[in-house]
Amino acid sequence: MYAVIASGGKQYRVSEGETLRVEKLVGPAGTKVTFGPLLFADDGGGVQVGKPTVAGVTVEAEIVEQGLGKKIIIFKYKRRKSYRRKAGHRQPFTSLKITSINAGVAGAKA
Repeated sequence: MYAVIASGGKQYRVSEGETLRVEKLVGPAGTKVTFGPLLFADDGGGVQVGKPTVAGVTVEAEIVEQGLGKKIIIFKYKRRKSYRRKAGHRQPFTSLKITSINAGVAGAKA
C-alpha cells in the first residue's frame, strides 16, 4: 500500500517502512507525526484519488532526525565593478520513517 502526502509545499509518495527527508517539521527525534487527509491512496488495487483529498486515510510517521542539508554556495559577481558577494546556505530538513498507513471506514476499497 502507498499514499501521496503533502508536506512543506511538496508532495511525496510514501509506503510503510520507508524513510524520507521533508522540509523541517517541529519536534525532537522520536516524535510521532500524523498526516491528515491524503491526496492519493492505493492499497494494491483499490485506488482512491482525492478531490481534493481522500478522507479517512492517515499516514503515521516518526521523526528519525533533524539536520541540515549539504552546503550550497551563493556567489554574486559583476565584472569590472569590484562587486563580489559570497554566502552559503544549508537547508534544514526532517528525516521521517513511515510507520503505518491507516485506512479508516471511508478508506475501504471502492
